[in-house]
Amino acid sequence: MNSKEEKIKQFNPNGIATGNNLFGLPFNEKEADIIVLPVPWEVTVSYSAGTARAPKAILEASKQVDLYDADVADAWKRGIIMQKIDRDITKQSKELRKKAEKYLEKFENGESESESAKKIRIKINAAGKSLKNFVKQKMLAVMKEKKLPALLGGDHSTPLGFMEALAKNYSGFGILQVDAHCDLRNAYEGFEFSHASIMFNALKIAEVKKLVQVGIRDFCEEEVNVINSSNGRVKTFFDADMKRKMMEGETWKTICANIINELPNEVYISLDIDGLDPKLCPLTGTPVPGGLEFEQAVYLLKSVVDSGRKIIGFDLNEVTPGDDEWDANVGARLLYKMCNLMGLSNKK
Repeated sequence: MNSKEEKIKQFNPNGIATGNNLFGLPFNEKEADIIVLPVPWEVTVSYSAGTARAPKAILEASKQVDLYDADVADAWKRGIIMQKIDRDITKQSKELRKKAEKYLEKFENGESESESAKKIRIKINAAGKSLKNFVKQKMLAVMKEKKLPALLGGDHSTPLGFMEALAKNYSGFGILQVDAHCDLRNAYEGFEFSHASIMFNALKIAEVKKLVQVGIRDFCEEEVNVINSSNGRVKTFFDADMKRKMMEGETWKTICANIINELPNEVYISLDIDGLDPKLCPLTGTPVPGGLEFEQAVYLLKSVVDSGRKIIGFDLNEVTPGDDEWDANVGARLLYKMCNLMGLSNKK
């Protein structure tokens, strides 16, 4: 079998992507520096579904991504691979999503919780906990092998176990969240591990020293209260405030510097695709007007690296593929950039 060095020599990064590896790269899991865990899960989505199909669709769309990255020299040589999509998770997500829809229909109609509905809620909460533990063990294994970890959802509930795994390896780190929503709701719609509760749950992890939110433009009073009572642990850069500052002459560079100044040295990035302008992700489950342009998001992430901070992991969630493949195309390109910048920040 060819070594990684031999594969690099033989591989043509300018050619047509072949095979079934992410971005058409020739490496196996042992050779790759960056390991992406796919989590096709969308049980608790509260508007439109479909994000569970993202890992498969992004894998296919990744073959259209040119490997040259002007910001990161020879980035592809580090090696990126996505682990196999777990069919059991896909199957369970589909089954529980149907049950969740029935539960939510009654919930939204203002009906009191029946005994049968209670059983559904308990079952979904148990499944969410099980998924969390599954992700945690997977990511602990990746980090044990000294690989750089990334997660591809699925809905935004999926990375909680990842964050818990990082807490086993780092005494403290910050989360940079790019999102349209705060995700600070306590057990939203009765689901403890809801996509809308991911950051509420993340704050239960003592090692998460700071949560910095960017692009937020859809939130409730409960979430504002969480922010205001956090004693500075949560810092939110609301989309409207950032846009007003730019309209009044402040540069994106200055805003990014202010964002990064809130972060500790070690940073986990949690990127919900709806943090971008909806024209870039029109099919995402809960789109909101406003948001970041693609290059604004990339500039922010690169600025994290340029500041000397280290990206210790990241997730990309809420991409919903459609027939025209646009959302998956954007997701694949963002995934590649995030992988490359994480590698650069770790000097790999």
